[in-house]
Amino acid sequence: MPAALLGKLKALYPNARYYLNFSTPLELLVAAILSAQVRDTVVNATTPALFKKYRSADEYARADLETLTREIKAITFSANKAKHIKQACAILDEKYHGRVPETLEQLVELPGIGRKTAHAILINAFGKVEGVVVDTHVIRVAFRLGWTKNTKPDKIEQDLMTLIPKADWAKATWLLKDHGRAVCSAPVPACSRCALEPDCPKAGVTKRT
Repeated sequence: MPAALLGKLKALYPNARYYLNFSTPLELLVAAILSAQVRDTVVNATTPALFKKYRSADEYARADLETLTREIKAITFSANKAKHIKQACAILDEKYHGRVPETLEQLVELPGIGRKTAHAILINAFGKVEGVVVDTHVIRVAFRLGWTKNTKPDKIEQDLMTLIPKADWAKATWLLKDHGRAVCSAPVPACSRCALEPDCPKAGVTKRT
């Protein structure tokens, strides 16, 4: 069933792709730290000036914290995220010669980087697909589709990795995110115009349009 529904989602969202703009692994790491609980449009509006000013992990690590916080003031929790960027980049500079590491274990040790963010970096910066990126849209849509009964992201990820072919692990996140934004929204999904509606158990849905 997930394979068939993914096929429908691929037809609905042929241009589904990763949503943060970046050109290097370091840029992605910084953008990913900023993106927690923030709309991608806000992150993408903030990062061009940062990427132009700071070109290396060393430059971020040596940045004045108050200045960096001010430069990302449009981002929620800007002070904490500025601190995380500085701390993470200091580790990159000291431990990895300024390069972003390419393993999940190394990435999750960096401040501001959890499992979801680490997978996003591995997939989109290095083409290493080792899991499914589970964000709020993925959690909501996967639960409604009956693909998981869990609420914890790590357990949801394991459920999705079991159900979805590995070749679709990366794409599945983008498809579920796009569908969550366009149709299967919170708190009320638009089931009346959902192409998946005939096959969807609508788990947890109490009100719909």
